[in-house]
Amino acid sequence: MLRFLFDSDTWQEIFEGIQKNKFRTLVTIFGVMWGVLLLISLLGLARGVKNGFNNSIGGFAMNSVFIWTNTTSKAFHGYTKGRRVHLTLKDIEQVRQHIEGIQYVVPRNLSNTKIIHGFKSIDEGVYGDYPLLDKVQKKRLIDGRFINRKDITDRRKICVIEEMIYKQLFDEGENPIGKYIVINGIDFLVVGMYRKDNLGGGPNAGIHIPFSTFRQVFNTGDKIGWIMITGKPEYDIAQIESDTKLLLKTLHDVHPEDPKAFGSFNLGEMFEKATGFIYGIEFLTWFVGIATLIAGVFAIGNILLIIVKERTSEIGVRRALGATPWSIKRQIVLESVFLTSVAGSLGIILGGGILYIVDKNFSSDFLVNPTVDLRVILIAVFTLVTLGTLIGLIPAHIATKIKPIEALREE
Repeated sequence: MLRFLFDSDTWQEIFEGIQKNKFRTLVTIFGVMWGVLLLISLLGLARGVKNGFNNSIGGFAMNSVFIWTNTTSKAFHGYTKGRRVHLTLKDIEQVRQHIEGIQYVVPRNLSNTKIIHGFKSIDEGVYGDYPLLDKVQKKRLIDGRFINRKDITDRRKICVIEEMIYKQLFDEGENPIGKYIVINGIDFLVVGMYRKDNLGGGPNAGIHIPFSTFRQVFNTGDKIGWIMITGKPEYDIAQIESDTKLLLKTLHDVHPEDPKAFGSFNLGEMFEKATGFIYGIEFLTWFVGIATLIAGVFAIGNILLIIVKERTSEIGVRRALGATPWSIKRQIVLESVFLTSVAGSLGIILGGGILYIVDKNFSSDFLVNPTVDLRVILIAVFTLVTLGTLIGLIPAHIATKIKPIEALREE
């Protein structure tokens, strides 16, 4: 078989057949190439959208929900509507104890104030956080560390800043770790710097300080701004959200059917919708790409049928001279595999080129690193070779049925 593959006469006959049908061959190759190009390009773009979404949510635990308070819209237990509800640290303990399926509950606070370093100052939001935040929203640290338990117990005046805050307060090339910035008139030591995610966990701010220190500096007492809840993987985060809201309404004498007293954002539901959308795009891409691919491969089969018909007399002479049916069959199959392989290779190269151009010129927060796994390319190559072999068997079988006398008589 290998000797046959490297036989110059075999390839000469294949190229002669292609040259006799240049236009039809080029159109057929274009059809297969377009199918592969479409498959590679669309799958790469779908991967880019998926990467952009994953990049936007950053280190967030997917099975999470954020809950905050608003004003009531219904009167209840002697309270008039329009009452402002405030979450407290006691609510956190109640949620931990009574809501089934919770993995983490993280209280958070936020206040806007003036931030000063040297002669530079900005107005920026400051978070009051626990170390647990790093488990539900993993910080992409550039340098240093995040808040730890010792910072909480000792009420340390330390802070972790976002990269953009660094650019606004520090000179280019200056290392902020170990330097002090002034927050609300108090010196805070910078212990870490992180790169911000596109999706924030509540209101946007760029500085984190220990929750206990925040309470002292901003005099918030036991009040908290909002809570982040992460459910265990096997639990429905939508149910956890509903149960938590109902519990909080009970704790704060809010009407059970009041839709406005507590606001929420369910990251888990958003993630499921976005993931379903991306999977839908990928499925559609596979369907369209493979359908186009199969159409192109069938076109190659039709070309080979025409070639077999045009070479009837030649095949008859070869059979008369002692050529075996197997030798004729394998030559036609080889021609089919060759055409599909050439078309597939061109499609892969052009598809990769398109993704490279898109990555270099059109990348954004929503389209990041549009690439295709090597596994997908190998599947495409295997599919092409398999389909090329199978489709080539049809004209090959017809060719072996040609009898020398009938072929010569037709001539």
